Amino acid sequence: MPLIIPSNSISAGGYEVDNSLRFNSGSSDNLSRTPATTGTSRQIMTFSFWTKRSGFETTNAYRLFSTFYGGGASQFWIRFADSGEGINKISIVSYDSGFSIQLITTQVFRDPSAWYHVVVAFDTTQATSTNRVKLYINGSQVTSFSTSTYPSLNYNLQWNVTQSNQIGGNGVSGNEYYNGYMSEVCFIDGQQLDATSFGEFDEDTGIWKPIDVSGLTFGTNGFYLDFENSGSLGADASGNGNNFTVNNLTSIDQTTDTPTNNFATANPLNSTLTNSNLSEGNLQFAGGSQSVNYAFTSGTIAPSQGKWYWEVKAVDNAEIDQVGVAKMDLAQFANISNSGGLQATTYGGKGVQLANGVKVGDGSQSTYMGGFSANDILMVALNLDSGSIYFGRNGQWSDGAGNANQTFANAVAAYTNLTVGDAYVAAHCMRNSGGSNPGESEYNFGNPPFTIASGNSDANGIGNFEYAVPSGYYALCTKNLAEFG
Repeated sequence: MPLIIPSNSISAGGYEVDNSLRFNSGSSDNLSRTPATTGTSRQIMTFSFWTKRSGFETTNAYRLFSTFYGGGASQFWIRFADSGEGINKISIVSYDSGFSIQLITTQVFRDPSAWYHVVVAFDTTQATSTNRVKLYINGSQVTSFSTSTYPSLNYNLQWNVTQSNQIGGNGVSGNEYYNGYMSEVCFIDGQQLDATSFGEFDEDTGIWKPIDVSGLTFGTNGFYLDFENSGSLGADASGNGNNFTVNNLTSIDQTTDTPTNNFATANPLNSTLTNSNLSEGNLQFAGGSQSVNYAFTSGTIAPSQGKWYWEVKAVDNAEIDQVGVAKMDLAQFANISNSGGLQATTYGGKGVQLANGVKVGDGSQSTYMGGFSANDILMVALNLDSGSIYFGRNGQWSDGAGNANQTFANAVAAYTNLTVGDAYVAAHCMRNSGGSNPGESEYNFGNPPFTIASGNSDANGIGNFEYAVPSGYYALCTKNLAEFG
């Protein structure tokens, strides 16, 4: 179960990436552009991008770059593969009535807490066939493939032609839309570059990190999408003006979850929710029929110290949402009760929860705060230095006796018995009454999937929250984790 903990979080410093773009397959999010002319070269080119995955289907593919024309007789794609190729592998294809290029990794990529850097570099004029396509993941060249069809000498790829190019989908056939985040998206027209043109290893941690790419030569159809303009998310920052049309994406999909500041999300690998019930970058827990009575999921960041804040929007009050934390203990998560929700983890000091205003977590339950209504925004303040957790609603904190009417300075903690020094993750359950409607919730760890009316950040200037972050508390992300976690 991949997680971010202090030992694998990069420290601040160096080049900072400000934004990413959050793609959601359920709303057919994608970017598209049809080049006016064939580019500098159809033989020599490089793709570079950072991505953090959200969807992990058991059958479907997710296209990152795609060209599809001639009724499918001509195609190009870079994608996370489907079941036919090997689910969660990276697939690179150029197809013209047959596979002229087909590379499929042996390695799978299914860590929802990780930002991956992918570079795919082509030069079909190379004498050695294996030099004609090169793949780099996080700075290292991939040389092991389950399928390896390399192009013939001087082969012209089915990209960089005057046909529709898509990022995040296959717009022509209307499927394989991406679930996840993309950042620092580059296309270099006319050069085969390696990963060091786009990133470097951090000298302190050894973690691969981005570098400034603005000085690169991009070529005729080259582009650099930095997603910094919320009003024009497809704007090309390379200077070429090769702007993309934005399809179904809005300003709310611009996020600050990036390769240099990775935020918490839900963890689909530690969840009883199906893939289709996690969306919007693993921040929305949607309704729909579930096979378990209490649909459970945990977060991707597990701090063991520090003070942390997040918000949860109860979009729909059809069922009882259970908001809380659980100890980072792999054994307990394998035994989530189908009838007790978080009780399997909360009882015995494993964690705590707030279920429609009732606190549960020490072998008993009692009223702590009034019940939830649709569109309420719940607040969570977790103090791992003292072992305390506080809950609030719509800007007010609980008095501990059934009301949400206090400032944070006067709030009463729901629990003060969390184990100091142990790692905890955000945890959530949605009760499923008769398998029909487990409700819907949206999490905001600092990059909300819902519109924020006011806008508040923590003392480090990080996050976009509806309500004021309590003094000394911080958004759950790797920059803050490196400093306080």
